[in-house]
Amino acid sequence: MQRFQTPRGMSRRHFMGHLAGASAWTLPAIAFTRSLQAAAPTLNRNHKSAILLWMSGGPPTIDIWDLKPGAPTGGPSRQIATAGDLQISSLMPEMAKQMGHYSVVRSMSTREADHSRGRYYLHTGYVPNPNIVHPSYGAVVAHELEPFTRDLEIPPFVSVGGASEGPGFLGMAYAPFQVDSNGRVRNLQMPVKEDRMAGRLAVLDTVEDRFIRQNRGSAAADHAQVLAKTRSLLTSDQMKAFNVMGEPQEMRDRYGDSGFGRGCLLARRLVEAGVPFVEVDFGGWDLHQNCFDRLDQKLPEMDKAMAALTADLESRGLLQDTVIIWMGEFGRTPNINGDAGRDHFARAWSAVVGGGGVRGGQAIGQTSADGSRVESEPFASEDLMASVCQALGISLQTTFTSNNGRPMKIAGGGKVIPELFA
Repeated sequence: MQRFQTPRGMSRRHFMGHLAGASAWTLPAIAFTRSLQAAAPTLNRNHKSAILLWMSGGPPTIDIWDLKPGAPTGGPSRQIATAGDLQISSLMPEMAKQMGHYSVVRSMSTREADHSRGRYYLHTGYVPNPNIVHPSYGAVVAHELEPFTRDLEIPPFVSVGGASEGPGFLGMAYAPFQVDSNGRVRNLQMPVKEDRMAGRLAVLDTVEDRFIRQNRGSAAADHAQVLAKTRSLLTSDQMKAFNVMGEPQEMRDRYGDSGFGRGCLLARRLVEAGVPFVEVDFGGWDLHQNCFDRLDQKLPEMDKAMAALTADLESRGLLQDTVIIWMGEFGRTPNINGDAGRDHFARAWSAVVGGGGVRGGQAIGQTSADGSRVESEPFASEDLMASVCQALGISLQTTFTSNNGRPMKIAGGGKVIPELFA
């Protein structure tokens, strides 16, 4: 479930009502109506971007990236050689060809095996705290790369196919803009005529200005900033980046006729247009039952889309400047339960990082022969996030100040995984 921090001085209902009526991250349909024509314009890129492939539910990485053939815990999965110096599931032949671009961090060891807490921790680098809502990956990247994205009129943090974690104390200007895999806002209201929309915005502008002058805290200023971005979006050619169905059929077929396939294609379009952070949600990994039958269905879909994304970015000269992260909340147990499934397991699992100048073709760290423990230096969520920031050129000396005045180190103060940059 997405965590939402309402700005001070404004009720959640009041704030969300404004967003639904006329503000940036729940757009009026007029902006999308105008966006359905030509291909997306490309900005003059002078920054890196990141794409998070979020495997909601906690995938069994022991059956995907760190197989245990012959072990009682290994299950029926087989492994194949890759273009890198490692083996992966035989259900991913296309990704096997792309593994020269990726490193598998097999020694992830984290401390949250609950879905909600693990999701928050892996998205922020911090464990949940009732007193502070921390910013997610996307919000941090959008905030830190803002000096390089002044010409970007579309949101700097886009969540495709599902909700992400929110902006926390960084404010609503860095909230995720959620669309479906076809590039459309969910529950979008009917199109509003331009003159009527202009009238609504004028009235709202008057209310905002009066509210700001009353010095009621940062909420009104944050909301006014979001509203200003809405105005830009209503006339921006950059909205064409969301028109994933405008891609040639051949390209759409290459990614696969699936939500995840279209989501990955949309991610490529967005980073090509200059968006610094895109998250693509691929759910359904909570495999307590029938794990292996489900993997037979899910892995080919993931394989096709992820491999197409990698190859497409490389062919366009974008892979060197785009960091790709693949992960879920945690892994799943080495032991197979009585329902042919695997349960939650945070002690030893794998995450994958590629592109963006990251060294590929390798497995980093190792787990025991049965997959039950890490037998090398363990890495946590903080370390993975710090490594992504390093790849994006974001200083790890950055410190934020939360709403309650506490200094908060970027990426939870994590350390860089050195093998990613050797």
